[in-house]
Amino acid sequence: MLDANVKAQLKGYLVNITQPIELVASLDDGAKSREMLGLLEDIVSLTDKATLIRKDDDKRKPSFMIRRAGTDIGVRFAGLPMGHEFTSLVLALLQVGGHPSKAAQDLIEQVKNLDGDYAFETYFSLSCQNCPDVVQALNLMAVLNPRISHTAIDGALFQEEVDARKVMAVPTIFLNGDVFGQGRMELEQIVAKLDSGAVARAAEKIAQKEAFDVLVIGGGPAGAASAIYAARKGIRTGIVAERFGGQVMDTMGIENFISVSHTEGPKLVAQLEQHVKDYDVDIMNLQRAEKLIPAATEGGLHEVVLASGASLKARSVILSTGARWRQMNVPGEDEYRNKGVAYCPHCDGPLFKGKDVAVIGGGNSGVEAAIDLAGIVAHVTLIEYDSQLRADAVLQRKLASLPNVRVITSALTTEVLGDGGKVIGLTYKDRNSDTSHVIDLQGIFVQIGLVPNTEFLTEAVALSPRGEIEVDHRGGTSVPGVFAAGDATTTPFKQIIIAMGEGSKAALSAFDYLIRLAPADAAPQEAQATAQAA
Repeated sequence: MLDANVKAQLKGYLVNITQPIELVASLDDGAKSREMLGLLEDIVSLTDKATLIRKDDDKRKPSFMIRRAGTDIGVRFAGLPMGHEFTSLVLALLQVGGHPSKAAQDLIEQVKNLDGDYAFETYFSLSCQNCPDVVQALNLMAVLNPRISHTAIDGALFQEEVDARKVMAVPTIFLNGDVFGQGRMELEQIVAKLDSGAVARAAEKIAQKEAFDVLVIGGGPAGAASAIYAARKGIRTGIVAERFGGQVMDTMGIENFISVSHTEGPKLVAQLEQHVKDYDVDIMNLQRAEKLIPAATEGGLHEVVLASGASLKARSVILSTGARWRQMNVPGEDEYRNKGVAYCPHCDGPLFKGKDVAVIGGGNSGVEAAIDLAGIVAHVTLIEYDSQLRADAVLQRKLASLPNVRVITSALTTEVLGDGGKVIGLTYKDRNSDTSHVIDLQGIFVQIGLVPNTEFLTEAVALSPRGEIEVDHRGGTSVPGVFAAGDATTTPFKQIIIAMGEGSKAALSAFDYLIRLAPADAAPQEAQATAQAA
């Protein structure tokens, strides 16, 4: 099942198992069961701490449980945890086998102290880059607390179950039989939903923090670069992020990051976060900024109010709030979000195997989505508002070669149709003839660009008509001491590498702003040295 290189790497990890584990398999005569058996046999051949047991008694086949020998501590995978989930498998083997987690100790204690019986089920797809975070978080919780159980289910393998439970987006989490959440969730978020006092405690802790020299709002490439450059100057730096990594977490393949020929969004985000942690940066993740109150006078403290009710103060602020998927804003879109309306073809595409879907948008993202989906679904209809597609020529040629794709141009989507539980079609208007048409389908993937996350800044800094933060050549905004970088700004070309450069520039500009405000004897040592060198 596993090739020699993967086996060698896995064997190196498995030496960290300290307590015996059992791989309890529930299989049938199908091809996937044979693959799973091969995978489990490979694992037990690599460590003397693992034993394979056949029970074939679970309702889902193929599935297997990783169980700590002599206990009820364990997690279950229904399906083959390969692709993006292979890391989840490795971590589960280690953690069930007694290897400690790297999660914060206070968070671990919080999980151990949860009072209640929690049976979690997570539906994932092997191509979903957001699913491993959820699977790994819930697996860890099941290892830490005996009253928590977790089963990770490959939705593409258990299609009838997915249809019966109306799962149309991954990851989808069920708790004790009811929907608990959808989309990427980190351990802190899951625990906070279970522990009602967690948000208040976090807010109280944040409110006690002293003022920062530089406070970065947003944890994408621009925010990470800003934090690193600021911290390297030896000044007090904090970063507040609703989701560290931002939109990059939803990016499957990255092939234009100079010096790195290929990487994936979640991998790059993990490297960014680790790089930030290499410095003395106060990272406040899972915190959404709701208001910026600029300083009353130049040189005063700016205030950032968070959704939790806490507020932070800083001598300078860098806004790197990024952008999110643009919505169609038509009737039915909100009602059927995650019920057939989706925004991540890589994540949710496998759930629509053999079905008819539409892709809205004829740019690179839309055409790439249509190409990817064509290999999974029965038929793809690509709908573009303009009179022609806007994607690169090479993508258009590939699209035109696919037999199960139809392209409709000069079309305006006007409504998402559903039966109350799921999408059943859409209507569009032909912009040439002004006639309306209906397409019967089961899924709609929206790929029409991004909108900046700047709604909370409308009264704080100058914004363009598109809602972007207006910045000068130094990253400065209309407010002294407030800088901005990345996809939320008027800087053209929304690219990861450009966002990083703009974030670095904003941090250097903030540092320059601070040293010109501070008297020489109060400036940081490096600030003095820099001023003297200049």
